[in-house]
Amino acid sequence: MSVTAVPLQPVKSSYKVWLWAGLVLAIAIAVALAWTGTRASVAAKGSDAEFLAWNKGQIGVQTTPSGLEYQVLKEGAGPKAQEGDGVKVFTTGTLRDGTVFQPAGEIPLQVGGAIPGFDEALKMMSKGSKLRVWIPSSLAYDKAGPQHPLYGKLLQFDLQVNDLIPAEQLRQMMMQQMMQQQQQGGGAPGGPGGPGGAPGGPQPGGPEAQ
Repeated sequence: MSVTAVPLQPVKSSYKVWLWAGLVLAIAIAVALAWTGTRASVAAKGSDAEFLAWNKGQIGVQTTPSGLEYQVLKEGAGPKAQEGDGVKVFTTGTLRDGTVFQPAGEIPLQVGGAIPGFDEALKMMSKGSKLRVWIPSSLAYDKAGPQHPLYGKLLQFDLQVNDLIPAEQLRQMMMQQMMQQQQQGGGAPGGPGGPGGAPGGPQPGGPEAQ
């Protein structure tokens, strides 16, 4: 019995080009993924400077001239916070390893009364804004000295401004509170955090300037 060979159509050169191109692309993607994973691993285990150098290349992350890195999670509406304004901000603070030093919660603050990186972030926000920020230690607690628990630490905060009170309005509210307490024979009014007093902040740390 004879077997008749079935002739195969020759592969066109254009198809060969596409096949090779697809193979090269697949290899490039695999190398890129491996490199990205390696960089992420190095960033996670490396120094704060190495982490920040890697982090600023991530999608949506921007860097200010001071070195603060931030990502806009939600745009707000209205004017941005300015020096002396009062804000109510819902925030969570963590270290690079995930340790929570600032439990989730809303705190009142006066812009200009927190650590430099926190104040800088607030001045980029309006009511309803949500940011994720990475604050280098130089913009956090380095000036507080080695005795501070967060000295030399890179801090990450998730921030949401729930309310914003202009500085002049805040000043009037504080004066009214002072007058009411004087009339009632009470003690000193709340601090610069606005009505209700200055935020106690988490222990250790918190965004208040030391």
